[in-house]
Amino acid sequence: MTVRVVTIVGARPQFIKAAMVIGAIQSEGVGIVHNLIHTGQHYDQEMSDGFFKELDLPEPDVNLGIGGGTHGEMTGRMIIELERILVRFEPDWTLVYGDTDSTLAAALTAAKMHIPVAHVEAGLRSFNRGMPEEINRVLADHVSDLLLCPTRTAVDNLIREGITQQIELVGDVMYDAALHHRRQVSTSRIEEFGVSPFSYFLATCHRAENADNPDRLRSIMTAFSKVASLAPVLLPLHPRTKKRLREFAIEPAQGVILLPPLAYIPMISLESNAIAIMTDSGGVQKEAYFFGTPCITIRAETEWTETLEAGWNTLVDTDATRMFEAASRADDVRKLPRPTFYGEGDAAKRIVALLSQKP
Repeated sequence: MTVRVVTIVGARPQFIKAAMVIGAIQSEGVGIVHNLIHTGQHYDQEMSDGFFKELDLPEPDVNLGIGGGTHGEMTGRMIIELERILVRFEPDWTLVYGDTDSTLAAALTAAKMHIPVAHVEAGLRSFNRGMPEEINRVLADHVSDLLLCPTRTAVDNLIREGITQQIELVGDVMYDAALHHRRQVSTSRIEEFGVSPFSYFLATCHRAENADNPDRLRSIMTAFSKVASLAPVLLPLHPRTKKRLREFAIEPAQGVILLPPLAYIPMISLESNAIAIMTDSGGVQKEAYFFGTPCITIRAETEWTETLEAGWNTLVDTDATRMFEAASRADDVRKLPRPTFYGEGDAAKRIVALLSQKP
């Protein structure tokens, strides 16, 4: 029996997850014919092509090259192009990941064409409808035919929303990736940036609610500068944030060291050797937990509530005092237990076993 699967990705976290599932398809997916579509949502060379090479992702069968513009513009253009692609490949499953505009466009297109949708990271909720990502993942879940959940909390969220069929608790493919690539993490990777283990904080900031709001972005940079009085803060700059810093005439303070966007291995090397991480990224929050690094989240809420309950993650929003206090407590956080919430590192294999069955 042949099962045709089309994977649709467009952003950095999706490349990491897809690499694990495609690897499992290649090793375990007997009978699966697979095609990879890149929407082009992350059109920056350093944010896209480098990840494909580093993660051993195959070249996409199609790159739509749709990057830039508003959420509506990108989503609309993707739907138009993806419809043509899905007509061409006639998949049994359309596989989508996470919560980006690419996720929503692919899920809506496939659902309208009556092509079954499998959603990796189904069931995540921040309960903040002001986040574009929250809208994307809620809508994707409600048109999906196979809901692939990373945690028990995600399963419970779906059940509360009345989704009770085809829910599968498979674990987190990002945990698979962390385990797989952990052997490539080395101190030599961080020494390239002029730092040694546990001598620096790591920060990221990219979400629209933070980067596109001048008051919030200014408060975040002020908070980073306060933490930098404890140790240098390394800040790899997302293209969106770099652009906004320039537009809003915000100069990072002394002690905040700006870096270009980083590939996956250098990034997790920095994550695993940092005193603590300050971030608004859902993926980085999890990676911090995987590597035993305290996390400070620059948001008022998080999808990864398990990390809060375990004490390894602290919500500070943009409050400089709270961020400084959380950074000062990093050594105490490292003494806490770190329960396993995200599976056994075999999520990708579980997903492939489910996709091997005709819908």
